[in-house]
Amino acid sequence: MTSEFDIIRRHFTRPVKRALLGVGDDCALIAPESDAQFAVSTDMLVEGRHFSAGTDAARLGHKALAVNLSDLAAMGAEPRYATLALSLPDADENWLAQFSEGFFKLAAAFGVELIGGDTTRGPRTISITVIGAVPPELALRRDGAKAGDEVWLSGCTGDAALALAHQEGRIRLDAGALAHCNARLHTPVPCVALGVALRGVASSAIDVSDGLVADLGHIGERSGAAIELRFARLPRSRALKTCADERLAQECLLAGGDDYELAFTASIDARAKVEALAGKLGLTLTCIGSVGAGEPGLVSVYDGNGKPIQIASKGYDHFGG
Repeated sequence: MTSEFDIIRRHFTRPVKRALLGVGDDCALIAPESDAQFAVSTDMLVEGRHFSAGTDAARLGHKALAVNLSDLAAMGAEPRYATLALSLPDADENWLAQFSEGFFKLAAAFGVELIGGDTTRGPRTISITVIGAVPPELALRRDGAKAGDEVWLSGCTGDAALALAHQEGRIRLDAGALAHCNARLHTPVPCVALGVALRGVASSAIDVSDGLVADLGHIGERSGAAIELRFARLPRSRALKTCADERLAQECLLAGGDDYELAFTASIDARAKVEALAGKLGLTLTCIGSVGAGEPGLVSVYDGNGKPIQIASKGYDHFGG
């Protein structure tokens, strides 16, 4: 019979280079960095809530780490370490091998060392804590947006939500669009390089995980400011541009979630720096609105004629109705 320690030894023990002590003891040991602060974040994925039973294990291993690295990106932190806690209904060796393959492939790409964790029997649940490093005073936060700042977005939103809409039978996507949207849903790429590059440029930042409107609302709330978005400026993928259901497209763009792009604010004076970063990193960065002095946390969306757009949903809420 496969034991908890067999699982850890076979699938989740790797040599460490940066940590002083990794997997295999009561605690990991890591050294402080004299020129940096540690940024720490935890995310949990639960079967039936965040992913379906039967989801490809390798893609799940990738996504479970990616969503955590996206939080580090939003703080301008460089990834360092991760811990992993797994609750599993059984010790399926094939599932474990594929999951760890997806996890460690992404970990290697971003220089992340797995330094500890836990396993237990129970409903399939994945909880990861990541630790990153950022120079003192340069961490990107949610509370720095100021009236007059511009609101920017990396990439585009809505594709992951469109994949879910296809899965639920709300729309039918052609093969090319479906492949693109599924990749965005299952194997997101965290914007770590962008987050690091935005240190000293962005006044605030957040990763778009629960929906563009909902997440920008968090910046507004923490910054004591209102946000105004121009719907026509929102970048769209080919799949969204060709979506025949306009209401669904709007919902995906504004409230879909699972995008893991970065939304950030910057002063108008920083526009040239932001545009230069886009060229340097080979990214699409779009100015989609501005920060106002209205009700803190309020996000208003306007059409091309400056008229308000009524929003049915702002985004995902784990305990929402």
